[in-house]
Amino acid sequence: MPTYQAPLRDMRFVMDEMLDYSDHYARIGKGDDASPDLVTAILEEGGRFAREVLLPLNRSGDREGCHLEEGEVRTPEGFKQAYAQYVEGGWPGLASDPEHGGQGLPASLGMALSEMICASNLAWGMYPGLSHGAADALRHHGTDEQKSTYLTKLVEGVWTGTMCLTEPHCGTDLGLIKTRATPTDEGVYRVSGTKIFISAGEHDLAENIVHLVLAKLPDAPEGSKGISLFVVPKFLPDDDGNTGERNGVTCGSLEHKMGIHANATCVMNFDEAKGFLVGQPHKGLACMFTMMNVARIGVGVQGLGLMEASFQNSLAYARDRLQMRALSGPKAPDKPADPIIVHPDVRRMLLTQKALAEGGRMLVMYTAQLVDITEHGDDASERERAEALLGLLTPIVKAFLTELGFEATNEGMQVFGGHGFVEEWGMEQFVRDARITRLYEGTTGIQALDLLGRKVLMNQGEMLKVFTKEIHRFCQAEIDNAELKEFIEPLSKLNAEWGELTMTIGMKAMQDREEVGAASVDYLLYSGYVTLAYLWARAARTARQALATDSDEPAFYRAKLDTARFYFQRLLPRTRGHVDMIRAGGGSLMALSAEDFGLGFEI
Repeated sequence: MPTYQAPLRDMRFVMDEMLDYSDHYARIGKGDDASPDLVTAILEEGGRFAREVLLPLNRSGDREGCHLEEGEVRTPEGFKQAYAQYVEGGWPGLASDPEHGGQGLPASLGMALSEMICASNLAWGMYPGLSHGAADALRHHGTDEQKSTYLTKLVEGVWTGTMCLTEPHCGTDLGLIKTRATPTDEGVYRVSGTKIFISAGEHDLAENIVHLVLAKLPDAPEGSKGISLFVVPKFLPDDDGNTGERNGVTCGSLEHKMGIHANATCVMNFDEAKGFLVGQPHKGLACMFTMMNVARIGVGVQGLGLMEASFQNSLAYARDRLQMRALSGPKAPDKPADPIIVHPDVRRMLLTQKALAEGGRMLVMYTAQLVDITEHGDDASERERAEALLGLLTPIVKAFLTELGFEATNEGMQVFGGHGFVEEWGMEQFVRDARITRLYEGTTGIQALDLLGRKVLMNQGEMLKVFTKEIHRFCQAEIDNAELKEFIEPLSKLNAEWGELTMTIGMKAMQDREEVGAASVDYLLYSGYVTLAYLWARAARTARQALATDSDEPAFYRAKLDTARFYFQRLLPRTRGHVDMIRAGGGSLMALSAEDFGLGFEI
């Protein structure tokens, strides 16, 4: 069975040394609440909960899966008890407003906890995962009555939330939805329709499930401009705010999936269910984006968690597994063969996972600081800047980290050889679970279009410039630092090229809009690799500074420098291939005719 230890030392390196979270918390007015001692206690206790409570349920939950019995979903053995411990420990409200029963701590602490949960038991973590986004959507767009009815229950974890968008005939193109909401004389709406792929849509962990549902009113205009948002609870709250009568919401079936077997992915049927309008009519998509952006960052954290879990287990295996002798001669002469960790290709797979997981952690915690600033920052210009950076980085966090997560789990399974392909080691589960992260909450292609089309080209690259200027300032500050030359020079060149590539795509798109779609995924991956290069260069600077002060952990900091060097020499060159594909344009993608494809219409 896989093992897992929360990487607390590396988390503290990123938070305390590299990103100076202590100063960050002080600047947003959370220095007293999120004191160093409290942060340490939260991280340690979160790591213990992940290791002792969630990890033992990961493999058994995958084997047992969920079961639908007379419209009710039964989760795997132990899941309900684990959720009760989670609620009793106050974890659901860690970063929520005290006004609604939360602890008022920064969102960044919640992201660190989320990584541990995702690494130890991704499927379990999805049950409370969407509740944060549902609470945020109601906090920003709900009426006072809706807030008083639902927020405290969601924050405390007594109730959980879902996001109901997708329908059988449409995925991302939400303008095509058929779910309808009919107004009644009582001021409520009757919601009818079918939603699919609803994570945690039905389960036995919480007293009630609060569904946020996209639907169209009778007078709705065509397309996405006619979508409204409704809160539709499984049980209607009574006059005291507790669960009352059952609403017209049922689980029609459970999806049979490649992975995340222990999470209930439901087909949800709404049959004249009572719903309550959130926000303004026909403005539901804008309200839902509040929840979707939280969810997208959360999925990126899922990719990170799986990278870390895969790395830890493949590293342990490579240390113990004996096979062949090193090409340069025996490294363990007292044994019949050398541990496979001595072989260069195994090193490549391990270091790929290590560099991606540690770089991904830097990206998540950097992004988490931006979330903190948007929520708690006092300076309006600083909040505006953080919002711009957050808008740019959200599709990168979601898509790039999930692409890397799938790569890392595959490399981890490869380290095990044939043993990785069988169930008992648990590596194949990481691969299966990681695969969905590239799909839900917007596929990699959708995130790429969001990044290039909406976040970059739509505002003439102004949002991108906010970030590239930050990278430029960092490079200029270290340009004379000989010890960092190997990182600063390539980073500076890539940062300048990033802007040039963007301009090239923009010029082509003025002639042919298809060029945006043709370049988008390569552009996102290029952007991700450059972003991680910036963060790895900052990590290298921090490690150099620590070594210069006679640190009592020289091995840790030397390993950080070596990993940064591996990233720059063995992973960052991937940008060259993406540049070539971007510059090639969309000609070869769009060249085949309808006749070539055997279609009955023009393309």
